[in-house]
Amino acid sequence: MSKLLVINSSPMTDNSNTRELVENFVNAWKIKHGESEVSVVQRDIGRTPPPHLDEVTIGSFYTPEDARNDAQNQAISLSDQLVDELEQADAVVIGSPMHNFSITSSLKTYIDHVARVGRTFNYTDNGPVGLLKDKQAFIISARGGRYGDGSPAAAMNHQDTYLKTVLGFIGIEDVTTINAEGVSSGDQGVQTAAAEIDTLLA
Repeated sequence: MSKLLVINSSPMTDNSNTRELVENFVNAWKIKHGESEVSVVQRDIGRTPPPHLDEVTIGSFYTPEDARNDAQNQAISLSDQLVDELEQADAVVIGSPMHNFSITSSLKTYIDHVARVGRTFNYTDNGPVGLLKDKQAFIISARGGRYGDGSPAAAMNHQDTYLKTVLGFIGIEDVTTINAEGVSSGDQGVQTAAAEIDTLLA
C-alpha cells in the first residue's frame, strides 16, 4: 500500500492554483499506483493552520516523554500527530503558493512543529542527521511572477530553496518541484505545471 501525505497550505479555498494542481497530482498518483493500493492522508494547514510555537510547546520538545506534565502533553499532541503522519508516509506532496518570495505562514508553522530533534533529526558528532529516509517529496507551487532559474527575479525565490533545505534537513532528499509561474498574467503557468504532473506520473 502506497501512503501519500497531502499538505495544502493555501489560505484560499476557491480559485487556488495549488489546490487544483495538488488534486491533479493525487488523481494521477492513484491512477499510476492503483487506486486500491493508495492510502491518502489529507492535512489542510491552509484552512486549519497549526498554532505558532509557544514556550510550553518548545519546552515539551526538549522534555523526555515520561517527564512531561499534562500541559506539555497537550501542547505537543498536534506536533506528535503531524510527525506521525510524515513518518508513516511513503511520499509527500506539498501545495505551496508563494507569499512574499517564500512560503505561507501556515506552512512555516507546520515546519516548526515537525522539525524536531529526536523525532525527525538527531544531532551527531558530524552534525545534524535527518531521520525521515527513503521518502519522496513533491513541491507544487504557484507564483504571481516568474522566479525560476534564469529569470531576473530568481535570486528572490526563497520558496524552493527553503523547502528543499528543510526537507533535506529531516532526511527527505528526493524532492521534485513543479512550479506554476506567472499566474497573475494568465493560466499558461498552471497549464504547464499540470502537463508536468501528467508527464511525471504517466
